[in-house]
Amino acid sequence: MRGGSYGWQAAEAGVIGVCWTNTCPNLPPWGATDPRVGNNPLVVAVPRTNGHIVLDTAMSQFSYGALASYRLRNELLPVEGGFDKDGKLTRVEGDIEISKRPLPIGYWKESGIALMLDLVAGLLSAGSTTYQIPAEAERETRLSQVFIAFDPSRCSDGIDTSNLAEQVIRHFRLPTHGEGARVRYPGERVLETRKDNLANGLPVEPSAWRRVLNLAA
Repeated sequence: MRGGSYGWQAAEAGVIGVCWTNTCPNLPPWGATDPRVGNNPLVVAVPRTNGHIVLDTAMSQFSYGALASYRLRNELLPVEGGFDKDGKLTRVEGDIEISKRPLPIGYWKESGIALMLDLVAGLLSAGSTTYQIPAEAERETRLSQVFIAFDPSRCSDGIDTSNLAEQVIRHFRLPTHGEGARVRYPGERVLETRKDNLANGLPVEPSAWRRVLNLAA
């Protein structure tokens, strides 16, 4: 599941979306080195006239997909993103992919969040929990997923909520730190990227495009 897409669909429909899925065990609990919890993506979406607010986050500082993107661009991570094989924090994405130890968000707090997302998804769906899912990515099947939609117009008790998101974002943007600094709300970069892609086309990593051309030849 690419959970973010369902969050955007919920916001487009004018409802609040809360979605998540468990995954195969690919993150060690805090204090351990053996993967026992999933990098369970969590999505929370709120509709807004001037651009929906959509949080789409994994349980690690950088997802495995993000690590691969930095590697393909031959760039270091902007901040430390995981541990190398010797247990030292590093910005080198390849070292993290080898060790399979991305840095969890919130350190020990991630372990608790990942565990609870896994438990709730498994219990609500009567499905598999992370320890029951094969650890190999190619065999990652029978995941447990949760999709919840709330209609804010039915939960406001007569209060006009139409402008609330706009007021919150306006307040959120007030603090700026340093010359040229910009405060972004969740989902804003996605909206900017989508606008640019519609105008200029989708960027494709050169090596991937060469493989496509070779297959088509």
